[in-house]
Amino acid sequence: MKNYLLKFAILFTLFFPAPNLPAAETSLSLPLIPRLDSRDLMFKQYLADVEISRRLLYSTRQNTTEQIVSSLTIYTYIIQADDELLGISARCSIPYGTLASLNRFSHMEEMTAGYVLLIPSVPGLFIPETPDTDLERLLYSSRAAGEEGITISIPRGGKTERFLFIPGEDLSPTERVFFLNRGFRFPLEHFQVTSLYGPRNNPITGLYSMHGGVDLAAPLGTEVYAVKSGTVAGLGEDPVLGKYVIMSHDNDWVSIYGHLSTINTALHAELQSGNLIARVGSTGQSTGPHLHFELRQNGQSQDPARLLRLFRGNSGQ
Repeated sequence: MKNYLLKFAILFTLFFPAPNLPAAETSLSLPLIPRLDSRDLMFKQYLADVEISRRLLYSTRQNTTEQIVSSLTIYTYIIQADDELLGISARCSIPYGTLASLNRFSHMEEMTAGYVLLIPSVPGLFIPETPDTDLERLLYSSRAAGEEGITISIPRGGKTERFLFIPGEDLSPTERVFFLNRGFRFPLEHFQVTSLYGPRNNPITGLYSMHGGVDLAAPLGTEVYAVKSGTVAGLGEDPVLGKYVIMSHDNDWVSIYGHLSTINTALHAELQSGNLIARVGSTGQSTGPHLHFELRQNGQSQDPARLLRLFRGNSGQ
């Protein structure tokens, strides 16, 4: 009986948030799963809730979004040192995309021991009302308009976060690549794509040649960030690239940043994703302030637009 009352309280908060009340009054203690073990009673309750939600989602009878969301319960679990998101996803029978979007993970490596993980009983995607990360911006731009979902409010950390919840939806192949395999973020917060990867007429020489990266126009002095954790493998000044920084990453990836105005890091520096490394300039062979950005794996250039989902005319938001 206690579990059902708690579930009702959670659903009441989801559909009838009280935004004008103090944070302490709107916060809610969500049920904690001590162990992801079938012998744990709370985990058994969670798995039963997942089964109910899946029947609603995939039954031959058409259920409304509201009916499906009405079965939603949010549980919590404290991450242990040896836990991995994919393993938790498998044990909970819930897609990792669901866990990532609700917990607002941008990349796989963000989950750390001691983190209080929110685990929903209904599979789907949680798209925040105000996207903050690259992955959230991708989800928002492709689904927030036109997708059937429902706005819900979820209490966490003394505040209420609002999401568009789309039951049954999962990450697209491109989003999976971004989240699982690459772990890259955008090198600039705001930009205009002015030249894509591939053969083109060089704007300086006029010769038809391979463009091994993308050009991202931005105002002079715009901050340039490391797209992934790694080591500064090279920096200096080149007649073509101008001032440049080269970073090496895991899985034999290399990122290259060219035409910089200033370099804000040092050779062999160990950097985290999102650390400031330089500022946009127009050094070397350049027609105006922009960042020339390349990605290479095993020495072979790769199309950054495919990996970062950049499109001509996008602003990077």
